[in-house]
Amino acid sequence: MSSDVPRRILPVIVFAQFATTSLWFAGNAIMPDLQRQMGYPIDALAGMTTAVQLGFIFGTLVFAYFAVADRWSPRRVFLTCALLGAAFNATALVTGSSPSAMLVLRFVTGFFLAGIYPVGMKIASSWFDRDLGRALGFLVGALVLGTAIPHLFVHGLDWKAVMLSVSLLAALGGALMYLLVPDGPRIKASARFDPRALISIFKRPAFRSSSFGYFGHMWELYAFWAFLPLYIGAYLGANASPSSVSIWTFAIIAVGALGCVGGGLISLRRGSAPVAAVCLALSALCCLLSPLAFFLPHWAMVTFLLVWGVAVVGDSPQFSALNAQFAPATLVGSALTIVNCIGFAITIVSIQLLQGVLPVINTHYLFLLLLPGPVFGLIALSRLFRVDSRAVEPT
Repeated sequence: MSSDVPRRILPVIVFAQFATTSLWFAGNAIMPDLQRQMGYPIDALAGMTTAVQLGFIFGTLVFAYFAVADRWSPRRVFLTCALLGAAFNATALVTGSSPSAMLVLRFVTGFFLAGIYPVGMKIASSWFDRDLGRALGFLVGALVLGTAIPHLFVHGLDWKAVMLSVSLLAALGGALMYLLVPDGPRIKASARFDPRALISIFKRPAFRSSSFGYFGHMWELYAFWAFLPLYIGAYLGANASPSSVSIWTFAIIAVGALGCVGGGLISLRRGSAPVAAVCLALSALCCLLSPLAFFLPHWAMVTFLLVWGVAVVGDSPQFSALNAQFAPATLVGSALTIVNCIGFAITIVSIQLLQGVLPVINTHYLFLLLLPGPVFGLIALSRLFRVDSRAVEPT
């Protein structure tokens, strides 16, 4: 860590990111309770996840176009979005019986997440320079833990208590970021978002390789997280109590934080592209073996899913680093916004695909449909191994 950065800065940013991103999958965690108690339809899981993703995409574009984190202090933006996201998440306590109202609330929550996750990255970049790659690994790891934590809250709490707990945690994270992390010495304004960048950014071969690799990664990631409880429930069968499914799901998603942090440390020596490629290859293998995993004993199935949980998200920080590295220097902000929005749009397609085939496919084979993602990502990423992955192309 840089000697001029107070020791508290990174831990507080990481905790705040973890606490606030717990809003992301809160609806997914409580879905079994909503289906049992409120009569939510079987396809509500995909709808809830899609609503958050759409809200995040829309919010990202709005925040980028109006340069919100440049016009106002990023930590003020972070606090405001954390409090508003927490408030709309908690509003589900009085509208939980209405699936349509819940969809709207999940969309709005996703919108405010656009002022949390990317803005948290901006706050970190204002404090860290040489250590930014390591900090990025911790921040994405915090996102993973935040995504997982509602599944742990479900263990022993009803759905209303889960939503309230998540909202309180998010508000706490926003408050700590605002109170303990001042604007960093390296804070600078981002270039204004330019939608026309879409025309030029993909002309650069290295950026095209890294961004297409990211698209393949995103095809798998959120669909895997969203349908993991269903996959685990099918494996456990008669032993699939809500408590056991939630504990398994929490552990398998949460362990991905180790992949993010560990991959970030390895990338300092090996480079980001090799780390991302290994994660994609492991994910592809897990997708391919997912039907056979149903014949494994419990300990072996847990091991298999933990390895998958590490691999499926361990490449996320590396794709962020590669895309930032290979984006045109004058269009970095616009390029990353466009790529992130395309990536999250892809998650909607894969989530809806898995939901659509559920009535006609055995759950054993569900995750085979995710295989094209990491395979496509590996093919796209392969070009970076024919050049020096640390070299930036001329603009």
